[in-house]
Amino acid sequence: MQPFPRTFSHIGLSVPDLDQALTFYKEVLGWYVIMEPSEVYNDDTPIGEMCRDVFGNNWDKFRIAHLATGDKIGIELFEFANNEQPKDNLEFWKTGIFHFCIQDPNIEELVEKIKAYGGKQRMPIREYYPGEKPYKMVYVEDPFGNVFEIYTHSYELTYSQGAY
Repeated sequence: MQPFPRTFSHIGLSVPDLDQALTFYKEVLGWYVIMEPSEVYNDDTPIGEMCRDVFGNNWDKFRIAHLATGDKIGIELFEFANNEQPKDNLEFWKTGIFHFCIQDPNIEELVEKIKAYGGKQRMPIREYYPGEKPYKMVYVEDPFGNVFEIYTHSYELTYSQGAY
């Protein structure tokens, strides 16, 4: 049987300040809050047991909130005690996820809004096909150091054009 392309459900982000992260992602990216912040405890409740299976036993509690993007992708925001900022938050040479990407046709305006809310622009905005097509991209960070990319056009449209 031929495998079918699975859909993307959600991504989890660790942040040091859940309330500030909610403000950033709601006001800058326009994401919807679908579950307000709540606390999860390392206890014998079903959610406590499930999280212990995921994180092990070296935690007492954490805060969590759930958001959704305009295309229904979930965003879990986690605030753990003793949150540590990595020394290098773009360790692209290491196995694992090092960024996610969103899409906005007005990339310049969004970058300015990200910076106004405490985020960072990591590079100049670049064109994929200079002088040929208006496809642009840039890497940025939220105020907590989570790296993400912005495209002006869809992934399929950008890469269906062939080699860069």
